[in-house]
Amino acid sequence: MGNLLYIIAVILVIAWLIGFVGYSAGGIIHILLVIAIIAILFRVLQGRRI
Repeated sequence: MGNLLYIIAVILVIAWLIGFVGYSAGGIIHILLVIAIIAILFRVLQGRRI
């Protein structure tokens, strides 16, 4: 499950970068970035507990 969250987070960050560099897609790009950061933090915290 943690691996899946990490993959999703990476995909969201890449999508954010494409949207940030390529064109202005409004607030949805920033929402995706926040979700990606939360997923990364969740993975880091989960990994330290094990």
